[in-house]
Formats: sequence, C-alpha cells, structure tokens
Amino acid sequence: MYSGAVLAGGRSRRFGEDKALFPYRGKPLLAWVLESLSGAEERFIVANRPYEGFGVPVYPDLLPGADSLSGLHSALAHAQNPWVAVAATDLPFLSRAYWGFLYEKALRSPYPVVVPVNPEGHLEPLMAFYHKDCLPQVERQIQEGDFLLRRVMEALGATLVAADEVVARFGREVFLNANRKEELP
Repeated sequence: MYSGAVLAGGRSRRFGEDKALFPYRGKPLLAWVLESLSGAEERFIVANRPYEGFGVPVYPDLLPGADSLSGLHSALAHAQNPWVAVAATDLPFLSRAYWGFLYEKALRSPYPVVVPVNPEGHLEPLMAFYHKDCLPQVERQIQEGDFLLRRVMEALGATLVAADEVVARFGREVFLNANRKEELP
C-alpha cells in the first residue's frame, strides 16, 4: 500500500486566487486530486494554511521556505507507508487508475522515485511516487539551499515513465497543470 499527499502550499499568484479551493466542474480542484488518490491507504494535504472540510489531515511544512521541496519533505516525513504518491493541487485529471499504474512501476523500480515525462520532454515531479528513502537527500538539499526537485532524482536515480505510455492510457489531459484559470477546459 501507499500514502497519498496533495501539496497545496503554493501562493497561486498566476491563478489569482487560492487554486486549491477554486470550483471546477462542481468541486474544488483540491477535491479532484484527493479523489484521484482514493486508492491510497492514507491521504493527507501538505499546506501552511488550514483546508477544512476535505476529511483528511492537513500538515504544514516541517522545513518551510524551500517551495515544493518543503512540501515533499513534509509528505515523506508524515507518510505511514514506504511509497508516497505526491500530487500538486492543480492536476484535476489525475485518476485512481493513474496512481495504480504508477504504483505498479514503483514496486518494480530499482530507484526511490518514479516520475512521468510529459509530452514536451519535461519531468513531472508533482505527479510522481517517492520512497521514504528520499528523505535524507531532501533534507540535505533544503539545508544546502538547493530547492530543485529534479536534483533529488539526479542524486538518487529515478524510473522515468514515457509520455506516450501515460498518454496512451490516460490521455494527454492528465498532464494539465492549471496555473491559470483559462487553462482549465
């Protein structure tokens, strides 16, 4: 089994309001992402503000100030399971099937990170699996002021999941990261 963490600590500057609470197709973006993690043994939110009414715990950053790396750190520190599905709050097209597919890859991975590559060839570290073994590397990077998520993968190795494999199963929209309201279909 795995844990599921939604990172909702961003400031939503480009979005113009708290994107986690933005109503999309009848429910907040955060609810869509939490629902996608329904196959997780436990689910929680990592945020530095309260998000009540979602029925899951909310944990603040334990080492704040390192952007998404702070969120990853808190997710790994709080998770009860060795593998943690980590998702940004602005990915409404993730699904339970997507996480199940990635988890199967995690179980066979020789590396502590399983991350998809998007159709443009970029890593998508906020729709990925991380093993708790990543925690010392994440802490070291935060202490050194290196806040790049990809550096965790460079240091520890990662199983990359090809975009065409993800798109063939879940459609291109699974990669939609809504940084602006107009990006939501």
